[in-house]
Amino acid sequence: MNETANAETILEVRNLTKHFPIYRGFIRKVVGRVQAVNEVSFSVRKGETLGIVGESGCGKTTLGRIILRAYTATDGEVLFRRDTEMVNTFSLKGKELKQLRRNMQIIFQDPFSSLNPRKTVMEIVGEPLLIHGVARGKELESRIGALLELVGLNVKHMNRYPNAFSGGQRQRIGIARALALNPKLVVCDEPVSALDVSVQAQVVNLLEDLQKELGLTYLFIAHDLSVVEHISDRIAVMYLGSFVEMAVAEELYKSPRHPYTEALLSAVPLTDPHTRKVRIVLPGELPNPSDPPSGCRFHTRCSHARDNCKTDVPSWNEISPGHWVACHYAESLSLNGIVTVDRK
Repeated sequence: MNETANAETILEVRNLTKHFPIYRGFIRKVVGRVQAVNEVSFSVRKGETLGIVGESGCGKTTLGRIILRAYTATDGEVLFRRDTEMVNTFSLKGKELKQLRRNMQIIFQDPFSSLNPRKTVMEIVGEPLLIHGVARGKELESRIGALLELVGLNVKHMNRYPNAFSGGQRQRIGIARALALNPKLVVCDEPVSALDVSVQAQVVNLLEDLQKELGLTYLFIAHDLSVVEHISDRIAVMYLGSFVEMAVAEELYKSPRHPYTEALLSAVPLTDPHTRKVRIVLPGELPNPSDPPSGCRFHTRCSHARDNCKTDVPSWNEISPGHWVACHYAESLSLNGIVTVDRK
């Protein structure tokens, strides 16, 4: 991928790879590697939301945590805009790395396990401020109160413990904690998947409002394509550790160019009770990431696969402005987006 970083680019990922070693025996000999992320490249502009979707186990969360330096990459680069220059985050240490962490935060998937049950809301939200020496005493309490109001919580409840709140309220506490240091980039790791449907809409709307108010940039990881469509400017589809397609959200939903994207879109539920969807059921299971298929990783489940798909790895090409696909036949296949047929 040859996207050129410009003044609006806040994050650029180049050929990012992460392999987890598989150990066996008393001496813990390495007998294989799980290829969680494989040569992923993309960039994110300031103020936009890039949605990342795919099946469970495709590497979405691992990708997000590598970008945040929670995991160490096997290969590749992550460039982040610091003032007027792009810096390689993997080269930062000590104070520079600590400063980077102020600008890159995460909202976790589970609002229950991500909050310490032994700490009050004030302690949870205030912890980043104390660690980075941003505020103490009365100023700390004032900042925490402002953050709670920002996410729609009652300031009077800051001395309560997480068990006193519902799932949606807990996730709001997690959002307040992520915003405590005024980050530039927020990785949203399936932030609504553990919530009720009605609460999901409230949290997504809150994230959109906060983005407009604070000028945030989101990397929104999810498996629910309906949610991703609502909040994302662009969407990247991930399969078995690699990106297979990326485009503007509207274009991706209407005109997918990769068979895997078409299959995912066919599973999106419709709101019109008078129509039914042509559902594409992929054969087999997701291949083992420690022994991925040769050639195109999707060829074992693809109805359009040909002989060269089994041996040749498809290149990551821009087939139209802003629309990237990794498929040998992306320009010749006729695929369906969100399409319905009348009930008989």
